[in-house]
Amino acid sequence: MSTVFLALQDVDEARPVVEAIEKDNPGARVEHQPAMIRITADGELTVNRDTVTGITGTDWDPQDLQLILISFGGNLDEDDDHFKIFWQD
Repeated sequence: MSTVFLALQDVDEARPVVEAIEKDNPGARVEHQPAMIRITADGELTVNRDTVTGITGTDWDPQDLQLILISFGGNLDEDDDHFKIFWQD
């Protein structure tokens, strides 16, 4: 199974996103690097709008991820309720 990754700026706005990723993707691995948070997972990685909204207490738009995104590896499926990175077979 191929590994996908998401690299985010290590800023306050990223913390609830990382928490949501850990909650919704039990196999995700989070690595804190200088000024960056790198998250890897086997197969796919999903950031769900409802999970981030539940953590922050405010309505979160998955497109807001673009503000803290450095890079990602995989195919992207971005919708109103999620931001998903995956590899197609």
